[in-house]
Amino acid sequence: MTTATTTAPTVQTRVAELAATRITTWQKGYLRDNSRDVAALARLRRGAGRDAGALPDLWTLVDTTPLHAHDEGTRPLREEELVRAEDALHAVLTLWALHQQSRSTGMHRPAAPREPAGLGAAVRRLMPPGDIDEPIRKRLVRAGTAPDLTALSQRLRDLVVLLRRADIPLDYGLLAGQLYAWQWPGGADRVRREWGRSFHAWQPPVGPDPAPDPAAGESTTLETTLPSPDRDKDAS
Repeated sequence: MTTATTTAPTVQTRVAELAATRITTWQKGYLRDNSRDVAALARLRRGAGRDAGALPDLWTLVDTTPLHAHDEGTRPLREEELVRAEDALHAVLTLWALHQQSRSTGMHRPAAPREPAGLGAAVRRLMPPGDIDEPIRKRLVRAGTAPDLTALSQRLRDLVVLLRRADIPLDYGLLAGQLYAWQWPGGADRVRREWGRSFHAWQPPVGPDPAPDPAAGESTTLETTLPSPDRDKDAS
């Protein structure tokens, strides 16, 4: 008789899952216009592109408690792992909050086998089918050559603004894991390759667009169609 063994999740996987769990909860509340979640997003947005230590007000929102737990099959993280995990979570949660601002559909969307939702694929969707928009491509390349996580977050912030205007979602759990990996020796090269594969993997849909989901509400695609400040729940 053999006993099945399970492999403990990597730290990168734990960071990715924690980010996805936190964002999914906030996103559901935000789309239901829950005042607590709307307020949380307003606080988080102020941290987009900024160093994690610059805004103590966000420490209660960027909650890494699960990473300290010593559950069966996991181990407590070392100090250097915790610091990198906290920084990755701060970057991703604040970028998502900016992305979700004034959107009536969820801007966090997990990738599917036939629908890649990584950063490269999302940026590719900003471009005309069959064509490469060089200014946008250069923004992705510039993000990929950032010297540190703070600079990377600032450059990703510019891309997120473009994605928000076009209502293009992103898998923020995947991105959180990648930003964690980015901070380790050799990690930046690996993440850049993943973004490149994602960029080339995306293909425009074939056939008619799917019918809109009545439960999702109408989504806006242009900055000029955003609600006016006096009616915008995100105006604060």
